[in-house]
Amino acid sequence: MAKTNPGRFFEDYGIGQVIDHAVPRTVSGGERALYHALYPARHALYSSDEFARSVGLPASPLDDLAAFHIVFGKTVPDVSLNAVANLGYAEGRWLKPVYAGDTLRSSSEVIGLKQNSNGKSGVVYVRTCGTNQRGEIVLDYCRWVMVRKKNIDAPAPETVLPDLKTVLAPEDLVIPEGLYFTNYDFTLAGEPHRWGDYEIGEQIDHVDGVTIEEAEHMLATRLWQNTAKVHFDATFREDGKRLIYGGHVMSMARALSFNGLANAQMIVGLNGGAHANPCFAGDTIKVWSEVLDRAETAAPGVGALRLRLVATKGGAPFALEGEDGKYRPEVLLDLDYWALIPR
Repeated sequence: MAKTNPGRFFEDYGIGQVIDHAVPRTVSGGERALYHALYPARHALYSSDEFARSVGLPASPLDDLAAFHIVFGKTVPDVSLNAVANLGYAEGRWLKPVYAGDTLRSSSEVIGLKQNSNGKSGVVYVRTCGTNQRGEIVLDYCRWVMVRKKNIDAPAPETVLPDLKTVLAPEDLVIPEGLYFTNYDFTLAGEPHRWGDYEIGEQIDHVDGVTIEEAEHMLATRLWQNTAKVHFDATFREDGKRLIYGGHVMSMARALSFNGLANAQMIVGLNGGAHANPCFAGDTIKVWSEVLDRAETAAPGVGALRLRLVATKGGAPFALEGEDGKYRPEVLLDLDYWALIPR
């Protein structure tokens, strides 16, 4: 028998199949340092133990998207090693902060299948859970991936499309235990803007931009142990380019959104997301946000903002779709999320 793993193809998945992913990961302060070296991440809650303790947490957690990348990366050899593209996300929830010393692992359940009309690939829907060493779920999310077929003649499975929420309700959000923003230090956080200062429909140009470097992308993708061939092997794509990991774009966009959303401290919900167009080394990422909704929470002084975060490769702010209703070619990422902010 072959000792190497070619990865799963579309015909290898079945509804209800549960996959326990390999290689647990114990996180340390090194993850935070590397994350902040790769991205201009400056949110105070994830930068300072003292700031975190001042708002009721025992220490500064690992950045929310860093925890997401670790959990996500473990799924790649089993879910998206032979993927054409990662298509979207839904029902993502951060349920417990991740701290230095925690050990994370991942498991996924296949919840949907649909073969494409060309018969050469299909879409696989999975729900992934990331757990810590105590068996507590720290985050879960759904995503769907277009995966190649190995045998084009393999029969198409029965189409099953999961019924997923388009938006998480405020009551679906989990506030970290002990968190409060009643004595929040706006000076240390970097901006004075509170929950009530943001209006539904307001758009924010975050001004700054970052040009994506091949070396930084490769370091990030290895850090998250993401083994997708399109990110490493330049011969895997006809154009001879390595595709930038979509999570790299997500983290860069989130970090750039600090300028205007410095107090949107914690991501607690992922309503949806699309990697609208491919990103390659040399592209310059700029971002803008739109306030979609506001909600109160039961935690003292804590409000929630529903935000749309859009990353473009040098495009003009607030331009999302063309006349045909499709994403403009310069749009890289369209992310819909809930974040916690002081009231």
